[in-house]
Amino acid sequence: MKQPKANRLIDETSPYLLQHAYNPVDWYPWGDEAFEKAKAENKLVIVSIGYSACHWCHVMEHESFEDDLASKVMNDRYVNVKVDREERPDVDQIYMNAVQLMTGRGGWPLNCIVLPDGRPIWGGTYFSTDKWIEQINTIADFYLQKPEKAITYAQRLTQGVQESEKVVFNEQKPNFSQTQLNEVFRDWAKDFDSDEGGPNRAPKFPIPNNYQYLLRYAHLSDDKQALAHVRLTLDKIAYGGIYDHLGGGITRYSTDMLWKVPHFEKMLYDNGQVVSLYCEAYQKFKNEDYKDLVYGTLAFVERELSVGDGAFYSALDADSEGEEGKFYVWKKEELTSLLQDDYELFADYYNINSTGYWEHGNYILLRQDPDSVLADRHQLSIEDLKFKIVACKRLLMQERDKRVRPGLDDKTLTSWNGMMLKGYVDAYLTFGYEHFLDVAIASAEFIMKKQMRGDGGLNHSYKKGRSTINGYLEDYAFVMDAFLKLYEATFDEKWLHQADVLMEYSVQHFYDKESGMFFFTSDEDAALIARKMEVHDNVIPASNSVMANNLFLLGHHFSRRDYHEKATQMLNNVMGDVGRYPSGYSNWLILALRKVYPFYEVAIVGGEASRMRAELNAKYIPNKMICGSIVGSKLPLLENRFNKGQTRIFVCENKVCQLPTEESGKAFELMNKNL
Repeated sequence: MKQPKANRLIDETSPYLLQHAYNPVDWYPWGDEAFEKAKAENKLVIVSIGYSACHWCHVMEHESFEDDLASKVMNDRYVNVKVDREERPDVDQIYMNAVQLMTGRGGWPLNCIVLPDGRPIWGGTYFSTDKWIEQINTIADFYLQKPEKAITYAQRLTQGVQESEKVVFNEQKPNFSQTQLNEVFRDWAKDFDSDEGGPNRAPKFPIPNNYQYLLRYAHLSDDKQALAHVRLTLDKIAYGGIYDHLGGGITRYSTDMLWKVPHFEKMLYDNGQVVSLYCEAYQKFKNEDYKDLVYGTLAFVERELSVGDGAFYSALDADSEGEEGKFYVWKKEELTSLLQDDYELFADYYNINSTGYWEHGNYILLRQDPDSVLADRHQLSIEDLKFKIVACKRLLMQERDKRVRPGLDDKTLTSWNGMMLKGYVDAYLTFGYEHFLDVAIASAEFIMKKQMRGDGGLNHSYKKGRSTINGYLEDYAFVMDAFLKLYEATFDEKWLHQADVLMEYSVQHFYDKESGMFFFTSDEDAALIARKMEVHDNVIPASNSVMANNLFLLGHHFSRRDYHEKATQMLNNVMGDVGRYPSGYSNWLILALRKVYPFYEVAIVGGEASRMRAELNAKYIPNKMICGSIVGSKLPLLENRFNKGQTRIFVCENKVCQLPTEESGKAFELMNKNL
């Protein structure tokens, strides 16, 4: 067969764009060239946005973008631009917003038709081939026949995009209270699924930040309903098909109410966040299933998403050999042949029955009963049960590794690497395994050496030695968040100072004095039709909410009143909206908890500082930050507190400190006296 001709995407680094490099569509990457051509030829532009692990993106590519008739219409009547939403989240934000305003819904693939100046006039998500051809012909005809109407509509829609999620500076005095948080929880609890955990709808996304907030709220307010809901949800996720019980790692979401049938793509950002969540939950509940999930997830990340130089890849596809989930599911005949005498035990453990059945003779591995119940049922000790299950899993992994693997998105994103870095630090702080800290430090060093520029800014993407795309607010926010946590794990002040340097850069290039918030894009980036602010927490917390928490913590570490004031103003700007959609503000609510309940600055100074930090981290204390040194330090919370031959813990609140203690148990008591 004749080799198809490559289009302009062939020189890109994004795996998603490279997937389309041999389409008959004359694709352009996002940039001036495409829009200059559209202006010169008075053509509309199709902006088609997706990402490499997106199942329906692959379907539409195969049906329409590889179709000769559809591609001919696109090439004849449009200029066509392909965008990787993970590389260009700023572009995705704008056109997703536009499509949601037009249709009331969104998703990927995202297809938006825009004027030659970028203003949108029509859009949608997935279309079958016939429908796609019909729609794009209709819009092209409309633009030719009634250009004035098209321009007027685009102007109104663009104005809507510019005004949506617009944040206004709240001049009222901040008044954050426990009563307010209790009311928010009561509103949120109306949407709880009391049988299966999570929200009472499908699909179900893990959204780790939701449950981090609810866990902290439950602990600090002693709310039994919140605590029970968190525990139920985390148990169901850990046992459900959304978790890969053989290879580790969480998938993007469950398609049903039961956490059973996953959408099989695995994203780095989900796995970094879920590690942090389950570490925190382990500190509270001491549930060994949570520890197993953390260790299994990190094993998956190192095996399948680790570059080897401290960096992490972005994602694994949902599909292999053109079928969603084919790599992960099993037929009963395969399992009986491979496991033989151990099949009955394994089938009971992982529900190779009507519970685990999916479709086409395939089963999804999922759990229902704890080890103690299964051990009793099969007349085994728990140790023997675990030994047999581990042996079965090892055998099946060897077999699974022979299968055609899902596609790998091998670009490295700075923001997502920050989340994974933090996950490793949290795992080290929770379990004390030095290897986790080694991986975290290597990841931090990669960001410093490869993604940080000479001007102090960050780049967003990296692949095969090429560091590209000026960083977005999310890059700064999540790297700062990770560096602050890495400082707590090492007491190496360079990570704390580097976080502060990044904050200074962010204030200079992203901060908006008029609203008191941060823009998503730098003032050095080329202007789009709108400069957006990311406010709502979602599967990834909003970059503004992460920045507000960073400002709060840096304000404590460096005694910076201006940082505290910025954090308070940001929270004050959004708190009036929280009650309407609590789950979309969970990371903001974490900051509210820090404002409402006592927040402790814990300074540990002396030769045994690392040991005492580990002792404190063995207990659940969500309303604290730790700083420390084995020698003297000039940091405000540590200065003049070193006393040779002693290791002392200072528990402080708003710069007022209790008498120092040399016992971690006593320090723990001081932080829990008000609970």
